[in-house]
Amino acid sequence: MPKEWILNNTMNRFQLNFKRNVGPTSESIRKCEPKTLEQWREYYFANVKSKEHIEELGRKLYTKITEVVQAEIEDVNEQDCIDYMLGMVINRTFDGYMTEITTIYGQLEGLLGIKIQPAPDEWDRLYNVDFFIEINEKYIGLQIKPAGDGIQLSQIFKERELQEKTHQKFTEEFGGKVFYIYSTKINGRKEIANMDVVDEISVEVQRLGAI
Repeated sequence: MPKEWILNNTMNRFQLNFKRNVGPTSESIRKCEPKTLEQWREYYFANVKSKEHIEELGRKLYTKITEVVQAEIEDVNEQDCIDYMLGMVINRTFDGYMTEITTIYGQLEGLLGIKIQPAPDEWDRLYNVDFFIEINEKYIGLQIKPAGDGIQLSQIFKERELQEKTHQKFTEEFGGKVFYIYSTKINGRKEIANMDVVDEISVEVQRLGAI
């Protein structure tokens, strides 16, 4: 398994398995419709790429592993590994989180036409609120959550049940409700998944504005 992992990752990195190198394999095997491995082997070498060509790619792969990859590995020290793990777990997670938050709350601010402000740190701890809207010295709470990337509906509802008391406490102290905004990725961009929440927030804004 370790050997296969090295071979596979190096092959992908240097694109040795790309169509320009190995030909249209998926399309070719459908044309061939082989009943046995040997039929496919004969068809491929006769109609797609020669055996000599694939063997040459194998030699290139060996060179990449023994020259390029090995030199890079020798250049890695213990501190590099420590810094990488810290950066991956702390920095990249935070950057991704902040990108999602600012993207979603920015969309919501534009849809509502109302200033949305980051909640104080203690609000996050006490009320599970990320942002707020101020209306007539009262506050509406907003919590942004990812929906997708392996997040299950059961997890979402379980979390909401656990946080319901803190949100009720927020409403009792500041007058406004707390709303969940779920984000999802569409065509590589974070979007609001539950767009109906925009109308619900608007109704709450009007209610507080009339008080």
